[in-house]
Amino acid sequence: MSRAVRHKKHLTTLQIFLSIVLILLTACVAVKAFFLKAPEQKVDELPSQSASAGDPQLSEEEQAAQEALRSHLERKGGFYTILVSGSDDGNGNSDTNILVAVDTVNGYVYGVSIPRDSKAVWDGKSHKINAAFGKGGMTKLAEVVSDQLGIPVDYTVSVDLTGFEALVDAIGGVNFDVPINMDYDDPIQNLSIHFKKGVQYLNGADAMRVVRFRHNNDGTGYGSEDLGRMQTQQKFLKAVAKKMLTASNILTKIDDYAKIFNQYVDTDLSVGNLAWLGTEVLKMGVDKIDFSTLPNEWRSPYIYLIPDETLTLVNTYLNPYVEDRTAEDLHLPS
Repeated sequence: MSRAVRHKKHLTTLQIFLSIVLILLTACVAVKAFFLKAPEQKVDELPSQSASAGDPQLSEEEQAAQEALRSHLERKGGFYTILVSGSDDGNGNSDTNILVAVDTVNGYVYGVSIPRDSKAVWDGKSHKINAAFGKGGMTKLAEVVSDQLGIPVDYTVSVDLTGFEALVDAIGGVNFDVPINMDYDDPIQNLSIHFKKGVQYLNGADAMRVVRFRHNNDGTGYGSEDLGRMQTQQKFLKAVAKKMLTASNILTKIDDYAKIFNQYVDTDLSVGNLAWLGTEVLKMGVDKIDFSTLPNEWRSPYIYLIPDETLTLVNTYLNPYVEDRTAEDLHLPS
């Protein structure tokens, strides 16, 4: 595959971040109508405590095992997991995926990037995890992510990258500290990226160029292309969110946010759910929104998640259950 094609197939990381922001800000529209509704959490199907306790066919050991299982799957209150993805321009697979945890009790939002080349197994065959989207859309992708990480995916969101430019323009652009000198040209895509290191005013088109940048024409750049680019994107997201959440923008841009959301975002969350989640996150503030990447290592042709470090991250930020997950809960291909 040519470098130009590879570059194009990695462009949609920012649609993930865009969707997170749009989910939160769509609340403004619904709040005007006072239509707020907390989302439902996924509940694992288990025999009721009273039924298993009174079942003469169950031994004491079996009853104890069922009680332990119920305890292991007890959900925290006000904790939701949302898988946010963007589809690939080339072959129908997802380009980038982030599992977002929203903890409305402890007051934080944490998004974890799932490398698109992570190994996954279904139907007895090995795949890159982004192919799950091509196989069965967001439903299949959520199923695979849930199985690997040992936690449920409550809701899903997909979004179009074009909305990113529209959003940045809607808030009047952003002043952003460009981390390095950027000098890249790709005649095939009619793409030129030229920015000096330092604080720059970026409109939607400029912002798109900055967040797309991977390396310079001479091969220099971040050093670690995808990791460096992701860090830039995460910082840019915070800059966008901070400006969006100012009182003046919330009051004057509600209709713009709603139009962008309706045009570019697809989700199984209702407007009432979005309103409730959005108001909760607005209470938290931008400083309570953070991102990272699942711990991983590259062994061609796949990326492998590191079990111990992944388990720690899951229990620290993503686990919607009261009890910590164990190594047996995760199903990471080796």
